[in-house]
Amino acid sequence: MKLKALVTLLSDGKVHSGESLARQLGVSRTAIWKQVRRIMDEGFEVATIRGRGYQLTSRVDFLDPVLITNQLKDDLLAQVDLRVLEEVDSTNAEVFRQIAEGCDKKIPITIADSQTAGRGRRGRIWRSPRGENLYLSMGLIFHGGFSVLDGLSLVLGVAVAEALEALGAPDVGLKWPNDIFLPSGKLGGILVELQGELQEGVVQVIAGIGINVHMSKADDVDQPWSSLAGACPDIEWSRNQIAAAIIGAVSGAAELFSREGFSGFRDSWQKRDIHHNCLVQARGGEIKGVGCGIDGNGNYLLRTPEGDVVPIRAGEISLRVAS
Repeated sequence: MKLKALVTLLSDGKVHSGESLARQLGVSRTAIWKQVRRIMDEGFEVATIRGRGYQLTSRVDFLDPVLITNQLKDDLLAQVDLRVLEEVDSTNAEVFRQIAEGCDKKIPITIADSQTAGRGRRGRIWRSPRGENLYLSMGLIFHGGFSVLDGLSLVLGVAVAEALEALGAPDVGLKWPNDIFLPSGKLGGILVELQGELQEGVVQVIAGIGINVHMSKADDVDQPWSSLAGACPDIEWSRNQIAAAIIGAVSGAAELFSREGFSGFRDSWQKRDIHHNCLVQARGGEIKGVGCGIDGNGNYLLRTPEGDVVPIRAGEISLRVAS
C-alpha cells in the first residue's frame, strides 16, 4: 500500500475508521495503523480519535502533472516534456538524464515532491522535505558563446518574482546573484548549471528553482527564512499552480533574454534588490561597500568607503550585510 493512497483517503479532513480504511485499501487494520504512523513520520499531522478512527489535520497539496499542464498555455504545453516524481536525488540531475535520454527537442522539466541530494550554490545541501516545497528544474537552450549567459540567474530571479507576485505574494525581493526573499527571510533560490560542452554555438543550461511553500519548521537552517504559506496565510497556496506559473514565466523570460539580452531585465531586478543602499561585504570581508545595484552584465556594484565603484562578478562571491 502506498502512503499516498492513504493520505488521499484522509485528505477530506473527516474522521475515518481503521476498518473503513482497511476495506477500501484491501489491507488489515494493523497495516493501516502502521501506515498512519509512517505518514506521521513523513510530516503529516494525523489525530487518532479513540473509538472513531483517524483524522488528517494538516493540509494536503499533492503534485499532479495533469493539474500543472492544464494551467499552461497551449503553445507552451506543446513544447514541454514534464516529469513529476515523488522522490529524486535532485531535479537538476534528473533533467540532465532527460536530456541524455532525448526529449524530442522539447523543454525538459522535472518537479519532485522531495529530493535526497538537493543542491544549492557551491555544492551546499538544499533542504528538501517531502510535501512542503517546490523543487523544479528546466533545461534551457541559448545560442552563442558562454557570454550570452551573463545575467541569466538574475533574469530567472525576476521571472520567479513576477510569477509569485501575480499569485499574491507581496514584496518579493532578490539577493544577488540567485536568492529570492520575502521581508521575513529567504524564500528560495536558483541554481544554474551548464549541460555539457559548448557545441556549435549552442549553450544548454539547467535551471533549478526551489521555493518554500508550506514549510513551517527548519531547525537545521542557520539563517532567517520564510515560506509562502507562513508569510501569506490567507492565500491557499497550491504547488501545482505555483509550478505552472513559474514554468510559464521562466520560459517567457528565457525567450526574451535570448532575443534581447539582459538589458530589458535590469530595472526589474534593481527595484527588488534587497541590498540597495545597504552596507554589505563580499563573503570573507575582503570587499565592503554600499550596494548600488548591478551593471549591464549583471555584476553587483559596491561603492567603497574610498568612493570607488567595484563590480562583484557573478560566480565569484556572494554578499552579506556588513556588521
